[in-house]
Amino acid sequence: MEQLEFEEFYRDSRDACLRAVLVGTGNPHLAEDLVAEAYAQAWSAWRKVRAHPAPRAWIVRTALNTRVSWWRRRRREVALAGHDAEGRQQMQGVDPALLAAVRRLPRRQREVVGLRVFLDLDTEATAKTLGIAPGTVTTHLARAVAALRGDLATAITQEGQP
Repeated sequence: MEQLEFEEFYRDSRDACLRAVLVGTGNPHLAEDLVAEAYAQAWSAWRKVRAHPAPRAWIVRTALNTRVSWWRRRRREVALAGHDAEGRQQMQGVDPALLAAVRRLPRRQREVVGLRVFLDLDTEATAKTLGIAPGTVTTHLARAVAALRGDLATAITQEGQP
């Protein structure tokens, strides 16, 4: 019974969670790994996760926390030239220009956009997930939307020029 419930949760939420984590990381391969790890953790703690008020937010927060843990362990590693996935990989269903614009946002704004837009969480759930005040969520979202509007308007204007 629990396994079927978890499988349904996974099917219904994986794509939205992946998009939200992608917005937070900007790297499709890393987002895939983080989401897979978060779902593995969710399965091992399924009773707790299913009782959570926003299980999808739990997945995203766990994935982003895992990223921080991985970063701390690997911060001394050197990136190999030519292995940057940005610009080469695109997530299905996400406009590349929009994804590039979101990547340029500050980290907290990316996280708020990921949770509010891609997971469709309300302000309260987003605030709780990120550990910030609801007013801070509103402020970050407003600033992110303004920045995205300006960034995308500039991109559209430049596309129209010869």
